[in-house]
Formats: sequence, C-alpha cells, structure tokens
Amino acid sequence: MATRRSFVLATVVLGALACSGSARAAAEYRWKFQSFWQPNTVNQQAFERFAARVNERSRGRIEIEALPVNAVVPPGEMLDAVRAGIIHGTNGGTGYYVGKDPAFALLADLNCAWENPQQLVGWFYEGGGNELARELYARFGAFWLGPVLWGMESIPSKKPLRSIADFKGLKMRAPEGLGAAIWAKLGVGVITLPGTEVYTALERGRIEATDWGTLGMNDQLGYGKIAPYAIYPGIHSMPASDVTIKLDIWEKLPQDLKTVLLEETVEFNRYSLEVNEKLDREMVAKRDPATLINWGPKERRELREVARTVWEEWGNKSPMARKIYDSYLAYMRKIGLL
Repeated sequence: MATRRSFVLATVVLGALACSGSARAAAEYRWKFQSFWQPNTVNQQAFERFAARVNERSRGRIEIEALPVNAVVPPGEMLDAVRAGIIHGTNGGTGYYVGKDPAFALLADLNCAWENPQQLVGWFYEGGGNELARELYARFGAFWLGPVLWGMESIPSKKPLRSIADFKGLKMRAPEGLGAAIWAKLGVGVITLPGTEVYTALERGRIEATDWGTLGMNDQLGYGKIAPYAIYPGIHSMPASDVTIKLDIWEKLPQDLKTVLLEETVEFNRYSLEVNEKLDREMVAKRDPATLINWGPKERRELREVARTVWEEWGNKSPMARKIYDSYLAYMRKIGLL
C-alpha cells in the first residue's frame, strides 16, 4: 500500500513538473526589459508587477524578465541596447537620452507645468503626446508603449521655500537639462551630483536642498532628517518614464498581444501613481505639519511663467522639440493652465 501511495505521489509530482515545463515552453516571446530603478524599491516592484500581468493576460505567451537598473547596461545606454537587440524593452528615464535629441528633455519632464498627474496623463492620451513620443522613439528603433509616472516630486530643504524669491542664492542639487536651467533663472546655485552623493552633500552642507523624488521617496532615503522642510504637494517636477519595446518586435506582434501590452502599460501607470501616493501619505503622517509647505495658486503661476521662458528655449533646439513644445502649450491652454 505504501508503495502504491509513493507511486501515485511521484506521478503527481512528475506531472506537475511536466506541466510547469510545458507552461514555460508555451511562451512564444521571451524578453528582457530593463528599468532604471534600484532592486526592491516601490517603482521596481511596480515594474515587476507589470511584467507578471503581461504574462497572465497573454496566457503565458509573453514572458518579460523585469531587470533592475544596470543589470545589462547603464540607464543612458538602454535605448541603444534596445535598438541593438541586447535588451528587448525598457522602463527607462526619458531624460537620459537628451544627447540624442533635445526633444527627450521636454518629453521627460516639462518642469513646473502641471498641478497634478492626471493633467500630464491627459496630454499623452488626449493631447497627442503618445503619438509624438512614438514618432521620436521610432527614430531610434523603439516603439513607445506609453508613459509611467510616479507623481509630483518634492524638494527637501534646510530652510522653508515659500516663493520663487526664496530660491535666490540657494545651493541645490539638480539634474542637468531643463530643470537646472529653470533653477538657474531663479538665481539658484545649481550643483550637479549623482544620486549616491546627495545625502552626504546635504549632511555636510555642500547643498541646502535637492531636486530628487517624491516626498515618500525622499523621506525613505532619509533626506528629511537633515533637510526637514519640503514643498508638498510638489510644484516643479513630474517626470514620465517610458515603457518601450524594440520596434521590429512590435511590428511583428499579433494585434491581441499588442492590445495586452498597451492596456497593461496604462495599468502600470495607474498603479505606479497609486503606490507612490500611498507612500507619500505614510510619510506625511510621520511629519510635523509645519515642515510641509504648500504653495498657493499665485506662487505656482509665477513659477510657471519663469519656466515657460526655458521651455521655449528648449523648444527651439530641434524640430521634434518644437513639435512637442507646441503640443504642450496647446493642451495647457485647453485645460486652463495658461
């Protein structure tokens, strides 16, 4: 009897393994996608969830290995790696590709433009943004599936920043490009540092504030302990990361799988905003309310008008940048931001 039970058990186990192997073998497409997020962060986990949902929705026909930052290539080389077939797709930082065309800077983050994420999502899906992004990315051998946002970023600082006048003379870390140009217009002493050096620079007084991430992301990194003030809700930066796939792979996909990828990119964006907003709320609950500075409509409008002069400068840097700039302004007028 024991022998019979063992035989049945072994048959079940072998059958399960066989089914598992069959499921893996059934995948028609196996791809490596790389992000620009660190392992185990809320954003990398959202990317991994996207990959899992695509696999489920495609009934196992698509398997995406959702790799973290630097797993195959540095963030600035991901678009080239897609074109070369080294990786098959990305959840990348659009701003890393500014050297290829200044239009990438405008697409990545129209600094100081928006008051909430849904306005930018609206431009992509209702104002022609996705079509312009696809035109730009196609030039580099990739198909833009859609944007993924993580919310309005905050600015941790050692002193309260209540208006544009308070930025004059401030020593602040900022990434190169559009954002740095806007801060320079306000009289900020812009210092460009890699992310790994921001905490130490704040701690040692080399900088007084930093342009980095959302309130939740910043507080998780400990910035709030040494730069206790934060502008919240954010005023200046709401980046859009990309979800892309190699263009010739996209063109050969059956329509049902294209639909899965497009719909799951929309879900990826929704979920990313949701989990980051939740993280923000958790960090707000731990803070002294006096450390949170909420700018009013007047201050936000003044900042937007300064930023607009820089947007136009960047809009004149290439024909594609001009297309994106003109499209942004038309949509912002439509929804009453300008």
